Amino acid sequence: MPLFHLLQTPVSDAASSINSSGDYFPIGIQIIFAVLFVVGMMVLTHWLGPKRLTNDKLQTFESGIEQQGNARQPIAIKYFLVAILFVLFDVEVIFFYPYAVNFRGLGWEGFLAVGMFVGLFLAGFIYIIKKGALHWED
Repeated sequence: MPLFHLLQTPVSDAASSINSSGDYFPIGIQIIFAVLFVVGMMVLTHWLGPKRLTNDKLQTFESGIEQQGNARQPIAIKYFLVAILFVLFDVEVIFFYPYAVNFRGLGWEGFLAVGMFVGLFLAGFIYIIKKGALHWED
């Protein structure tokens, strides 16, 4: 049965609450048109746009500050380690928000789950401290 025919057939009240693939047909067409529009605009602007590669355009822009030296200097790994640990623990703290919003509805079961989460959170933090990841005097 063609998809267009499915969209025009009357549906009984009992079956109206059941979703069919025909319900998603307009969404699929909209997604296809959106993707084709974006790809088409990118190709058109690349094809029709000006191509003037001057020396000024090919230089790296550093917020108006003149470049000094090489940007490939070695940096201590401690900076990266602290940044990664910050992101890791910051994301873990975000998981406390749903519990804080709905702590009454979760009851003791939710409290025990959050208690386990805090325990694992603290175990990871203690492990990091024991390994000396936050110790800067080297």
